[in-house]
Amino acid sequence: MKAPIAWLRPTPFKFGCLVILAAVLFFHSFGTDKPRLLEALDKRAADTMFHWRGAEPHGDRVVIVDIDERSLRQVGQWPWPRDRVAKLLANIGAGGPAAVGLDMVFAEPDRTSPENWLPRLSQRHPEAFADDRLARLLRDEEFNHDLILGDTLAQLPSVLGYVFDLREEGASDPGLVPFHAARIRLSPAELGFADLSLIGGRRAILNVAEISQGLSEGFFNVFPDVDGTVRRVPLLMLLEGLPYPSLALELARIGSEGSTLTIHAEPNAHGARHALLGVALEGRFIPTDERGQLNVNFRGPPYTFPYLSAAEVLEGHHRETLRNKIVLVGTSAAGLLDLRPTPFGEVFPGVEIHANAVDNLLAGDPLVYDIYTEIGLTHATVIGGGLLLTFLLVHSGPLAGGLAALGLIAGSVAANYHLFFLDNRVVGLVYPLATLVLLFMVVTLANYAFEGRRKRFLSKAFGQYVPPELVREMVDKSDDLALGGETREMTVLFSDVRGFTGIAEGLEATELTRLMNEMLTPLTHIIHRHRGTIDKYMGDAIMAFWGAPLYDREHARHAVQAALEMAAAVPGIQKKFQARGWPAIRMGVGINSGPMNVGNMGSEFRMAYTVLGDAVNLGSRLEGLTKHYGVEIVISQYTRQQVPDYACRELDLVRVKGKDRATAIFEPLGPAGQLDPDTAAALEKYHRALALFRRRDFTAALELFTELHRADPDRRLYHLYRDRCHRFLRDQPSH
Repeated sequence: MKAPIAWLRPTPFKFGCLVILAAVLFFHSFGTDKPRLLEALDKRAADTMFHWRGAEPHGDRVVIVDIDERSLRQVGQWPWPRDRVAKLLANIGAGGPAAVGLDMVFAEPDRTSPENWLPRLSQRHPEAFADDRLARLLRDEEFNHDLILGDTLAQLPSVLGYVFDLREEGASDPGLVPFHAARIRLSPAELGFADLSLIGGRRAILNVAEISQGLSEGFFNVFPDVDGTVRRVPLLMLLEGLPYPSLALELARIGSEGSTLTIHAEPNAHGARHALLGVALEGRFIPTDERGQLNVNFRGPPYTFPYLSAAEVLEGHHRETLRNKIVLVGTSAAGLLDLRPTPFGEVFPGVEIHANAVDNLLAGDPLVYDIYTEIGLTHATVIGGGLLLTFLLVHSGPLAGGLAALGLIAGSVAANYHLFFLDNRVVGLVYPLATLVLLFMVVTLANYAFEGRRKRFLSKAFGQYVPPELVREMVDKSDDLALGGETREMTVLFSDVRGFTGIAEGLEATELTRLMNEMLTPLTHIIHRHRGTIDKYMGDAIMAFWGAPLYDREHARHAVQAALEMAAAVPGIQKKFQARGWPAIRMGVGINSGPMNVGNMGSEFRMAYTVLGDAVNLGSRLEGLTKHYGVEIVISQYTRQQVPDYACRELDLVRVKGKDRATAIFEPLGPAGQLDPDTAAALEKYHRALALFRRRDFTAALELFTELHRADPDRRLYHLYRDRCHRFLRDQPSH
């Protein structure tokens, strides 16, 4: 059961995977309807794309005749008398336009028409109208400005504007419905118009009958998004179960000489309203949203399209400019309140919104909010990019993770801009980017939390075995740690107090405990000071090693330095012991270097960080030889090779248990350059004597060992070799 439990342990990578899984499931729950906040943020991101792209070329068919500030100053305040509007339209018609659309509605009779005040005048002054000629004035249609305007429009390929009222109050009058000349078909044909998911109007606010005269009409309603920005215009709306086209759609149809509109819808299997796919205009399919709204591909900031001042057109100018053009008559004057916020700014003439829509319809390139591409790219970014980001954060650190996050964000923005700029497709960007930012934060915080836990673990696990400064270094260099088990080139040290059993038997338990603490504490400090790790205390013995948990290329040198300092500290410990009446102690230290297995070892009940191997066993046996040779420290030839600058006395060649080959052992004396002359001379004489001994010149060797013994009679090593020389002189060795 260990493996499943280990798999369930939390790690920063698993935290990241959980965030990715939660993000995918949360996004999946949206279906094709995103939350309003997310949708609003995505649209703001799309607005930014418009600004990055800037203005783009538009078609040459659409022209705006603008009732601008100059026209108001020159002609007078709005509304103008309808006969003046009729003259404006007549001048436009003289240019030969393909279609003329009015972004305005004439819902009430013109108060300036003479027919409105001539009857009142005749009542006040009947004597003046007794003449038949004046009486005929009351019946003259030339004094009806609305009729003049209607007659003028009837001579043009015109589309009158009107507006749908969406308020609950105000009952619809079945007799007052818009008129349009297009034939509208539905695909699939078995669907019903009333079941389309179009925006529905309660009633239509139409032009007066004298003006409309059965002319084609199109509504100019626009519906801002939740942030008040106009990004879409409806192409069709429902009134009493029938669809009616917009001003832009009718202008595009008439301007392209079309007669039929085909609505393409997606049947809903659950009986709800049928979502629109788009509108076909003379064989050209125009995609819309499910409610029949065109996502306007704005060509640029305000005044991107050609604007002609209405005052100049009234004067008869620009007729050639209007030939075969689709003309929109509207206003950019601030006082007439037809300025709307769009992605390109807060002040955008409403008439130019319709101009953009007409141009999109003619070019067939409106924006498409591609929810299915968005779903695919979002999943790819969240899963693929999320796993990559998590991996880098966990294994390469916050810098690499931060660079990866920036790269993923930049790549997502670039891909989004590519789709926007080249394919006119809008793909939601906010959710995957927000997920990557959240993932970065969660995994980074998890890394810090787990790193803190790791630091506490290392401090707790090794605080008693290595010095605090080494623990801090371990935390900073955690990649060099050998915690799980591995083979390393290391050095091991064993120290033991000689005759400790007899010492222990002569002391009370409390005194023995105090003695142990007084002895082991300074020795442990020395090992720590030289970067050693305490493996264990075995009664009076200490086992320590160098080269783990942190790698140490100077492991042999640090171990030898620690051993020499431990030996130098024994006299000071002796003085404290004598002052307390405790017995004197002597210590032996064995050191060996070589490959060792290091890591957490033990059972499921207890684990220990330790070293194992033949090199460790040899170090233990070397400590036992110190008493035989009468020295405090014995190191192996493998350790000696790693401290060539240390002066060492070669003790012997020994074959330890379990080994076939003999091993040279040495007594370290300290750095060669720091030996005093007498010690250096004695060491040189000793090595000459040892060389003679090994060449079997036992007589010459005995002479030198005798001289060394006289100079230092307490050194057991000299006595040992003198005895060997005497024995071999009596009985020559066979090999």
